[in-house]
Amino acid sequence: MATDPASGVSAQSSDLVGDDGSGYRQELQRSLGFRDLLIYGMVFMVPIAPMGIYGFVDSESFGMVPTVYLIGIIAMVFTALSYRAMSREFTIAGSVYSYVQRGLNPHIGFVCGWMILADYILVPALLYKFSGTWLHAVVPGVPLMVWVVIFVVTITVINIFGINVAAKANFIMLAIELIALAIFIGFAIDYVFVRGGGTGGFSARPFYDAAHFNAGFLATATSLAVLSFLGFDAISTLSEETRNPRRTVGNATIAALFLLGTMFVIQTYLAGLVHPKSTDLDPALAFFQLGRQAGGPFLYYLLLGVNILAAGIANALVAQTAVARVIYSISRDKLLPWSNVLGQIQPRFKTPANATILVAFVSIGVAAGLTLEGITRFVNFGALTAFMILHVAVFVYFFIRQRRRGLAGFVAYLLFPAIGLAIIAYVWSGFDWITYTFGFSWMAVGVALGAWRSHGYRTVPAAMEKLEV
Repeated sequence: MATDPASGVSAQSSDLVGDDGSGYRQELQRSLGFRDLLIYGMVFMVPIAPMGIYGFVDSESFGMVPTVYLIGIIAMVFTALSYRAMSREFTIAGSVYSYVQRGLNPHIGFVCGWMILADYILVPALLYKFSGTWLHAVVPGVPLMVWVVIFVVTITVINIFGINVAAKANFIMLAIELIALAIFIGFAIDYVFVRGGGTGGFSARPFYDAAHFNAGFLATATSLAVLSFLGFDAISTLSEETRNPRRTVGNATIAALFLLGTMFVIQTYLAGLVHPKSTDLDPALAFFQLGRQAGGPFLYYLLLGVNILAAGIANALVAQTAVARVIYSISRDKLLPWSNVLGQIQPRFKTPANATILVAFVSIGVAAGLTLEGITRFVNFGALTAFMILHVAVFVYFFIRQRRRGLAGFVAYLLFPAIGLAIIAYVWSGFDWITYTFGFSWMAVGVALGAWRSHGYRTVPAAMEKLEV
């Protein structure tokens, strides 16, 4: 079977409709490779993410922070595998919206896309407000919202200028984060193994404490870990801007999960060696304070500054990129208000500029109207709900409809999705009533919107009418 060299889509599929058998005309610029997607995923998950929350995770896990991230790798690999399975089958932007739409049901796909929007559209606002808060503390004379607007305008311009500009910015920001991480590792090794500080050598204590390692710890650690790994799924939103997406998107997703997970484990293990008991540290600044213990004020301000850049620029950049493409995907199916505007591509830069600008305005409004705690609560509900539906879609599409029921099919399309669904459902069941109230209210709005745009769920997007899925 012949394969198109750019998209990696088989000639048989390409004969269906559209440029790649998806039902859509190729509008985005297909120029990204495996390295670009891996960098994008790493920037979204933030290689130094544990630094900002180390004190809180350390307290909840009784000092076994690296074990939490080890559990996270194991827990999330099942969801990553479901993403890889769907990305090989459906090479279109829209991520879980498109996968559930075509793998399970078009209308459930819309609701699933609507739910992931609750995650993606709030993440940029959360990151802008985090960075604005930190900078306002450093420069009190500049109001927090001024910093937020500066970040929003900067990121929006970069995103509109093209995916290649954003990819180059991602590469630079990732390099800065990795250099800062390498400097910390160097100082930590010198402090513990050369100067004899902290534990004075290797210790298993950061991984295992017999007094607290029990079922309760595993349950808490699983919840912490799953929420810490959100973001790797955003790689799939770039399918229509990727060369050979069938192979590249899924592999980059798996690679980003394992690579970042390993970095999380290493830096938190060394932190545990530098300062075995963090109860005497400020939870919000714990990692930076133990960094100062190992490397003095230089390392303290270096880690703090790079974390501000990572959240306010690097992470926000990729988050806005992802949500703009999900909005673009749903809008070209005419399922959102103002779809004719939001589904347009900027002809010169080949980016969903209108959707990107909408995200910018929403981010400013959310940052001005909600607290950091409030935004954080609402982000997780949408993502985990969408993940659960994705696992069901993998089972229905491959195991039921495609009848891939041999031993490999049983493992890949029944056993693994079932495990992934159980893990996510467990974490999802632990939300508080405020989060449930917001989440189900958001879902109700999506169900009503879907009913309106699909004439009572009687019509499907035009692209779907031409396909047999």
